[in-house]
Amino acid sequence: MNANSTGPVEGSPADTAGATAASPARLALVGDRSPTVVSHTRVPVLLDALAARDGLVLDAYWIPTEDAAEPDAVRGFDAVWMLPGSPYRSEAGALAAIRTAREEGIPFLGTCGGFQHALLEYARHVCGLADAAHAENDPDAENPLIAPLACSLVGHEGTVALAPGSLAQALLGADRTVERYHCSYGPSDVRLLDVLRAHGLRFSGTDEAGQVRVAELPGHPFFLATLFQLELSGDGARPHPMVRALGRAAAARAAGRVGAP
Repeated sequence: MNANSTGPVEGSPADTAGATAASPARLALVGDRSPTVVSHTRVPVLLDALAARDGLVLDAYWIPTEDAAEPDAVRGFDAVWMLPGSPYRSEAGALAAIRTAREEGIPFLGTCGGFQHALLEYARHVCGLADAAHAENDPDAENPLIAPLACSLVGHEGTVALAPGSLAQALLGADRTVERYHCSYGPSDVRLLDVLRAHGLRFSGTDEAGQVRVAELPGHPFFLATLFQLELSGDGARPHPMVRALGRAAAARAAGRVGAP
């Protein structure tokens, strides 16, 4: 499958063993694909643009969250993009894909629901907060890490301030950016966020109210998550710098895989 048409996973991760220098990087699109989710319909447009404008040809495969729970679901891929569309059919599958990308150094991008679940995965598996919850999945959770926002961001566009020296700031080449949102849930408890921060996660972008909107993991080849939906930037003809950065990270990993003994 080429980068111009995304679809279900074909074959297995072991299929990458015979890759050649001409093989495109493999991108796992993790999420429950739906024609009603605008960001999902935008993905093929972005992949076409990456190939045409940047020479970044990505072989993209959709992996439903239920399938992502399998141990080797995203192993063998050169990048993982956790897409919007929550509540996911399988929270466990979403968290498993993120954990594999984080632990195995696979370039990772999480947007909207992907951001929320990246924080949830980190809280549970790095910080030891086993009861960290997402209120959309567990509305009765006593102290959810991800909770309903005081004001829904569905259809909202807002300014995000980027931390100096952060990956996000370097990719945008600016200290501020205006981005589009489409979510009703976000980080809720400052105390829990402080625990994540103390364990190495960096919160590198905040909105005008000071609420966390970007997270990244220093020391990882590429690990970035945004509460805004960068796939909706513009008309898709010029991919968001963070999407291009994911493509470059995937290509670099693929080149290393091909050149490995």
